[in-house]
Amino acid sequence: MSVADLAYPSLVYFHLLLFVLWLGGDVGVFLAGQHFRKRFVYTLDQRIALLKLLVLIDMTPRTAWALMVPVSLSVVSLGGYWAVPAWLLAGAWAAGLVWLWLVWDAHFHDMTPRAARNRRIEFWLKNAITLGYLWLGVQSLAQGAPLAETWLAMKALLFGLIFAAAIMIDVAFKPVGPQLGRLLKEGSSDETEVPLRRTMDRTRIWVFVVYALLIATSYLGAVKPF
Repeated sequence: MSVADLAYPSLVYFHLLLFVLWLGGDVGVFLAGQHFRKRFVYTLDQRIALLKLLVLIDMTPRTAWALMVPVSLSVVSLGGYWAVPAWLLAGAWAAGLVWLWLVWDAHFHDMTPRAARNRRIEFWLKNAITLGYLWLGVQSLAQGAPLAETWLAMKALLFGLIFAAAIMIDVAFKPVGPQLGRLLKEGSSDETEVPLRRTMDRTRIWVFVVYALLIATSYLGAVKPF
């Protein structure tokens, strides 16, 4: 088998690997968060250690999320499902790599103005990509183009919804920073724990939405029912 023949199945494999890392990493984050919530089981120091582990594990799905954008379009292009314009494919890879750099640079410079700037840029980049995938899905379902396959058009639409729900995870989780700072400063009590727990509960709703959409999207890609 030639290198050209290996390109498409290799990209499909990489696409599947990113899905596994995204969903699997997210499950790890969820489980660590569940244990962090157990204030009567773990000491505060143990819970902070769990939170640090959670942040580190979370880099796996965040990395997969950024790479999913160029890889998914490359799979569609090489698979012959859509003659993706060269400028769009190049732009997707540029956006994905810039996004990846923003994520890791913010991680390594956490709690600094540089990290805050990176996350603002990342936020607007994700919003733009979300709108792009939503448009692609809706347009294809309504007009049969540029994605002629119904299952693929639905997958693009669901992918956009995954982006939207994942963005909402970050939005819902944003109050955790100040609340956690108060917890560390004042110690564990109902006054410091209850607002933090409430924020985490709201965030979990969007986490479950992402899980459901990821499972639905992967089903469409594997089974191609329409």
